[in-house]
Amino acid sequence: MALITWNDTLSVNVEEIDQQHRTLIAMINELNEAMKLGKGKDVLGKIVNSLISYTAIHFKTEETYFAQFGYPDTENHKKEHAAFVQKVVAFKGGFEKKELSLTINVMGFLSDWLKDHIMGTDKKYTGFFNEMGLK
Repeated sequence: MALITWNDTLSVNVEEIDQQHRTLIAMINELNEAMKLGKGKDVLGKIVNSLISYTAIHFKTEETYFAQFGYPDTENHKKEHAAFVQKVVAFKGGFEKKELSLTINVMGFLSDWLKDHIMGTDKKYTGFFNEMGLK
């Protein structure tokens, strides 16, 4: 069973960003499934690295649009991105040093953060981007 299921309430009405969100959700679901199946550190590490890399691509996409269109809440949004990256990199470091395992708490953080970020912070730019012609 998926940890997060995509539905229209998660849409920000910008197809490129919605597709990236779907990919991030799929990656979190893949990580969760691998963790539940007791996959080895190598498999989990590869998924975590992919998630970190793809998150950077996604945040760059959003931040490029913020700059292009002069989004008024850019700084606050970028701070949320930076805090998330810092937390996930810390998870990765702890995981690699065997100080931290991928637990239900870590997966809960990832899924909750993504859902809350999309539903709260990202939804704030929907109207702004749509008014600028971005769909």
